[in-house]
Amino acid sequence: MNEDFRIEKDVLGELKVPKEAYWGISTQRALKYFRISGKCFPDIFITSLALVKKACALANLDLQLIKEKLGRAIIKAADEIINEKKLLEQFPIDVFQTGSGTQINMNMNEVLANRANEMLGFQKGKKEPIHPNDHVNKCQSSNDVIPTAMHLSTLKLLDSKLFPAIKYLKDSLDQKINEFNDIVKVGRTHLQDAVPIPLSLEFKVYKKQLEINEKRLKAAREELCYIPLGGTALGTGLNAHEKFPEMSLSHLVKLTGIEFKSNPIKAESIASHNIIVNCGKTLHLLALSLLKMANDIRLMGSGPRAGLGELILPQNEPGSSIMPGKINPTQSEMLIQVCLHVIGNVNAISLGELQGSILDLNTCKPMMIVNLLESIELLSNAIKSFSEYCLIGIKANEERINQELNQLLMVVTNLTPIIGYDKCAEIAQKAHEEGKTIKQVIKEMNLKFEKDIDDLLDPKKMI
Repeated sequence: MNEDFRIEKDVLGELKVPKEAYWGISTQRALKYFRISGKCFPDIFITSLALVKKACALANLDLQLIKEKLGRAIIKAADEIINEKKLLEQFPIDVFQTGSGTQINMNMNEVLANRANEMLGFQKGKKEPIHPNDHVNKCQSSNDVIPTAMHLSTLKLLDSKLFPAIKYLKDSLDQKINEFNDIVKVGRTHLQDAVPIPLSLEFKVYKKQLEINEKRLKAAREELCYIPLGGTALGTGLNAHEKFPEMSLSHLVKLTGIEFKSNPIKAESIASHNIIVNCGKTLHLLALSLLKMANDIRLMGSGPRAGLGELILPQNEPGSSIMPGKINPTQSEMLIQVCLHVIGNVNAISLGELQGSILDLNTCKPMMIVNLLESIELLSNAIKSFSEYCLIGIKANEERINQELNQLLMVVTNLTPIIGYDKCAEIAQKAHEEGKTIKQVIKEMNLKFEKDIDDLLDPKKMI
């Protein structure tokens, strides 16, 4: 035997496992047979899975299903992962594995068992006195543990990153709304000039959409609080103590501060991940709103000479390797790319429910949760970056805005109640063809109004 390896055995035979590894033969088999993407589970999922295992160990201790000494060692090993972020490199297996997540569950079982045994003075790889299945996985199945960790990791990332990022963006928008409160500009529909609109109102639209999406996310968050822990393989609770579901749930609530609830039909959270899909769909809608904002801002900031030029965007870095002095709307472009990537991820999550939820088990769990967690992480980081490096620094180009406003043909709309639609259209068309203002054409046509024409055509009085 090579001294860098140890030999482990299971029902399928023997296999070499790196001597210093805390994983065991099940994980080693996964490393052999799932060399697919080189992409591992994110740390937030690993620490969440360890939290679930700790809650289960505490419940098993309460029920006297495992010895005190063994249970405390498992909990101590879990705490190293949860609190100290140790052993994270011990989870090397590919995301694309069995659809139930059995390999990542066994990876955790083996790491906790080996580390706990080491703490008790025993060798790694011997599966004694603590066995990865008989002790660490007691009263559990991958089928109920992995969905619980899916929900927990999602909730943790929503609370710690996405909701704070959305608040930061709303606060930044509030700052712009106040700053632009007295600025009136040309409105546009169909990419054509429309009636005047306050610049602040356009930014109020972005904020309102954020508020709507935040409300949707909070509703999705409530659904995620329902978990199937204790349902074991198919939601029937086979091989689990009758009090295990409520006791493990109670410990998980205490450990996380999240008001988890037991799904009354645990089989539902095992056979289907409709709740995960719903959370993904809310991210899709958020991405659409962010896309609108990013596209609007880069369009209003286009120029500086030949574009709309209504907004002056922060100059963060040179925009071209060949054109000196060129500056690009890079934060908008970054946010657009992130949103498009998230929309792709969400489509994959939905397909995971479509194809994976057949009969009694959804078999696309790993792909679904990794795409969801990546989407939350990306959106959180992109929102914060866009707010900090673009939105906060945006200035209104009032000179350009007023220049466009003075030439606006659609101010004639304010005269339609007085002289009618057709006459107004005639005035607008003549002004456009002859390159004149509405006021100039009205004077040439010798039209008279009871009110002062300057007052009637004042864009600021049309909003």
